[in-house]
Amino acid sequence: MTLLTQDFLMSEHKATIGRRQLLRTGIIGFIATATSTLGSRGVAADTEAKDDKRRARFQVNAAEVQTFYRVNRYPKH
Repeated sequence: MTLLTQDFLMSEHKATIGRRQLLRTGIIGFIATATSTLGSRGVAADTEAKDDKRRARFQVNAAEVQTFYRVNRYPKH
């Protein structure tokens, strides 16, 4: 083997190891991020009752609501 061929083989080998190491580091980073995200936020309980979920969140006779329905009303034919 010539010196040029040896350099080419060595550089290709180093690049392969670098890609594998990069992949390992990326996977470890992804797992660490996912684990810390899941661990930091706890499971929140549902605090609203079923009746509270269904109630209206606006005043029917409020000016904003009346304006909304006045502006978005379909034209009469």
